[in-house]
Amino acid sequence: MHFTLQKSKIAKQSSVQITGSKSESNRLLLLQALYPEFKLENVSNSDDSNLMTNALSSQSEVVDIHHAGTAMRFLTAYFSIQEGRGTVLTGSKRMKERPIKILVEALQELGAEISYEENEGYPPIKIKGSKLTKNKVSLKANVSSQYISALLLIASKLENGLELTLEGEITSIPYINMTLSLLDEIGVESSFTGNIITVKPNTKKLAPKTLTVESDWSSASYYFSIAALSDVGTEITLSSYKSNSLQGDSALVEIYKHFGVSTVFKGNSVTLKKESSNIEPLTLDLKNAPDIAQTIAVTCFALGMPCDLIGLHTLKIKETDRLVALKTEIEKLGGEVSITDKSLHLSASNTINSMVAIATYNDHRMAMAFAPLALKTPIIIEDAMVVSKSYPSFWNDLESIGFNLSK
Repeated sequence: MHFTLQKSKIAKQSSVQITGSKSESNRLLLLQALYPEFKLENVSNSDDSNLMTNALSSQSEVVDIHHAGTAMRFLTAYFSIQEGRGTVLTGSKRMKERPIKILVEALQELGAEISYEENEGYPPIKIKGSKLTKNKVSLKANVSSQYISALLLIASKLENGLELTLEGEITSIPYINMTLSLLDEIGVESSFTGNIITVKPNTKKLAPKTLTVESDWSSASYYFSIAALSDVGTEITLSSYKSNSLQGDSALVEIYKHFGVSTVFKGNSVTLKKESSNIEPLTLDLKNAPDIAQTIAVTCFALGMPCDLIGLHTLKIKETDRLVALKTEIEKLGGEVSITDKSLHLSASNTINSMVAIATYNDHRMAMAFAPLALKTPIIIEDAMVVSKSYPSFWNDLESIGFNLSK
């Protein structure tokens, strides 16, 4: 379904309630499957988290996680320790093109029984759950932090725990720290010293508790972009957020100061306010927060601001090759973009082509990152409901603050 967004102007003051973090939810859902003693509140209502929930409760031999990359990585580890159970883990056509070999080899080194059903190194994979007694493994740290988190999430259930050595530059450290912090929150002991992460085994029941998932900062990024493209004085209040967030994308607070957007925390909410206008060039290393690259690139384009974004090497193995997709769609709008395999350069531009149809490539973030452009010009978003992957109520929430859209 395509949506047409007419040129819009949002209310001077508005508020939005955003669902729980997909990243936190998917980690906690897996931990809850291992430790049913604790309960969860404000779990993400995203497709990915729903798929994760269904997969963890499924008794089927074949588990299909569609486009959910996080679920593919986490569940590969989870099913590896389900003793006596055989599982084929599969997904969409794009999922079958996304590499899993590094994680599979690490699990095999620990003793897991995993084989490939079609192409070497890619899903679908066949997993025979078993008891893993080996506890030392090394992993390349510059490909995807989800491989690392997948191992850490099951580590306390391994007979001898886990000593994980990270090789090379570590990508997305905040996501690794998020995993370790959540382990600590439920009572699992771990340490991260130098390039070695250690997780102690745990055989006892954990103390019952209820954990509340913080709202998703990646979803908040689109409102930072909206604030940046709005009139000075515009305010948007979002909930529920913490100033000491575990999420790497909370870097938005500092980054969007460059766009004249201030952020004030009060209680469990955060208020974004457009304070001033600025078109100074922006240079950013996003290796710790790559999921907000699309939002930032589109914000810069809309403001006529040149930018250089680096640290983007993981974007090529996401739902689509996000660097190629960004270049293609921004150039349709009249921008000039050059990319490498890990960077993006956007030149300053004074015009934005109207009524351009933005392709979304089965990628939720493409749809949401480009939507704020409607504050500058009419735009069409193709396959608009792809947003359900992480933020199902996105379009309703945009309408509630003043966006004019039609199906």
